[in-house]
Amino acid sequence: MANDIINDNNATPTADENKVTQERKCPRGKLHCYNWLEDVPGGFADFDIVEVQFKNTRKGFYKNSTNIPLEIGDMVAVEASPGHDIGQVTLIGELVKLQMKKANIKPDTEIKRIFRKAKQSDLEKYEEAKAKENDTMIRSRKIAEALNLNMKIGDVEYQGDGNKAIFYYIADERVDFRQLIKDLAEAFRVRIEMKQIGARQEAGRIGGIGPCGRPLCCSSWMTNFVSVATSAARYQDISMNPQKLAGQCAKLKCCLNFEVDAYAEAVKHLPGKDVRLETADATYFHFKTDIFKRSITYSTDKSIPANLVTIDAQRAFEIIAMNKNGEKPLKLQREGDEEPKAQVKEFGDIVGQDSLTRFDNKKKKKRKGGNREHHNEGQPNSQGRPEGTRNNHNNGDLRRKNNRNRNGERKERNNEEKPNN
Repeated sequence: MANDIINDNNATPTADENKVTQERKCPRGKLHCYNWLEDVPGGFADFDIVEVQFKNTRKGFYKNSTNIPLEIGDMVAVEASPGHDIGQVTLIGELVKLQMKKANIKPDTEIKRIFRKAKQSDLEKYEEAKAKENDTMIRSRKIAEALNLNMKIGDVEYQGDGNKAIFYYIADERVDFRQLIKDLAEAFRVRIEMKQIGARQEAGRIGGIGPCGRPLCCSSWMTNFVSVATSAARYQDISMNPQKLAGQCAKLKCCLNFEVDAYAEAVKHLPGKDVRLETADATYFHFKTDIFKRSITYSTDKSIPANLVTIDAQRAFEIIAMNKNGEKPLKLQREGDEEPKAQVKEFGDIVGQDSLTRFDNKKKKKRKGGNREHHNEGQPNSQGRPEGTRNNHNNGDLRRKNNRNRNGERKERNNEEKPNN
């Protein structure tokens, strides 16, 4: 493939050209299929139909009628309507027949053909068309908004020769975009094709990071979308919170179906949630189940948690069998079984080093008398005593002296008034 990028004068490819070559030879993970029949003798690797991948998830099957020597990763020019398109060979050999069967392509379907390996001029025109896709998508959104159409254009894909553009859109209801096609054809001077996709297909085409911190499954390895129901969350005892159950596409997460079969199989080996356990002193109702530990917690009240007791599944089946025979055990737990002890910390926080607020400034208590000289507080004087302590004593003596003087003046006024009366 490097020979397709090198100029006719056999010049050494630049670093950018090598980078483009490596990107083209690295297939998309979700669409890659390993050709395990490639080195098997006996003609199993010979098949005249080739699988070609275009932008994102679009693939097609084309006939190599001229027996061009092709390898996985080669860029080829294929037949399109109108003109030609540029794609990358992703699979050759007998496995292509199995891929066609998986895609429900009938044997009598007319298959387009491969023209040639892509030339340097074809690749340059292909890169020019790709560079216009983002601007075209933004302008087309403004045109659709001006026509008051309830739709969202999520992606645009130009054909390899630049003569045709495919607009992928999302709409909740039927949209009449006849006027939109006329305006788009007039604005971009290309043939227009509209394709409707769902919210999950859009998330798969755009990509992103999920709440688990990994790339979205629909954009990395999933090839088809299976319907997801809320029953999958109920089987796994997941909180029915729409914000946590919804993915980037605002639909239920596809990963809810990944482990639901294991949960459904494990629940078959546990007592039902509607089973009551009768003991000599009370009746216990199902509260919660830990599938991984195979333990069930029962409560004496059906609506609220009260007197919770946790037992294993084997003990629950034993009590169910005893109740069917008319027997009631003294308690749910077996003889000798004890409640799990609380975990003891290896160390105690004595000095408060684990407190989150230990560095916060504590409010100082205001003193009733008030200190006139705060800047001298705590400083030692000539006698070695803190200055603030001496000031406190002086202030107290002064207040007591003033009180005695006021009391003496009050008594003198009272004595002077008595003879007049």
